[in-house]
Amino acid sequence: MSVHVLLFDSGSDQEGIHSLELNGRTVVLLFEDRDDAERYAGLLEAQDFPIPTVELLDREEMELFCSQAGYESRFVPSGFLPESAEDRLFIAPPERNMDVANWQDSEDGSDTEPGANSGGKATAEPIESADPKLEAFRRQLEGLL
Repeated sequence: MSVHVLLFDSGSDQEGIHSLELNGRTVVLLFEDRDDAERYAGLLEAQDFPIPTVELLDREEMELFCSQAGYESRFVPSGFLPESAEDRLFIAPPERNMDVANWQDSEDGSDTEPGANSGGKATAEPIESADPKLEAFRRQLEGLL
């Protein structure tokens, strides 16, 4: 079975995979439906992430990759409906993002994926507006997701 994943700088030496940091675990999302993956990629782009590419890969290979890298893979089935706050992150990115300004040049010399904890020093910074009206409107829009 194939799944869709989000890659940054796909096909380059700096290629990275999108992941989430959840309670000390690094989670890679494996989307069953391409449309779901593309929608999620669009939400990331709207949060000023580098533009991700949706790639179709073998599910077993991705699960093996995640296991070997110390990541957790999460399958997001077509029509997925969240039942918890954590589940909601599988259909919409979190409000706080890891700093991706230098994800390609981590301190230990290895490449670091945006949102992943692979030994580099990444810090989470909230995305907020100084304008309370704009912030309230942003939260209303997020609530629609």
